[in-house]
Amino acid sequence: MYVILVYDIGQKRVGKMLKLCRRYLNWVQNSVFEGELSEVKLKELVAKAESIMDKEYDSLIIFKSRQAKWLEKQIVGKERSSLDQII
Repeated sequence: MYVILVYDIGQKRVGKMLKLCRRYLNWVQNSVFEGELSEVKLKELVAKAESIMDKEYDSLIIFKSRQAKWLEKQIVGKERSSLDQII
């Protein structure tokens, strides 16, 4: 499935969350990630994120779609991180 993940995490925990999300998804811009994940990998990511989060203060939002082709993406202004990979 195709996932867009957005988080709002306290400053003390943001570094850990950034490192975690980069292991599973592509960084798009501050606190925003996207990419293909299996259901199992997504559950694993969420479980690890919950161990980092303070649920009284932090939030994690996940948008899911069957495939990236079902989403239209428009970038206005500078693209922070290109998903193109040079081989």
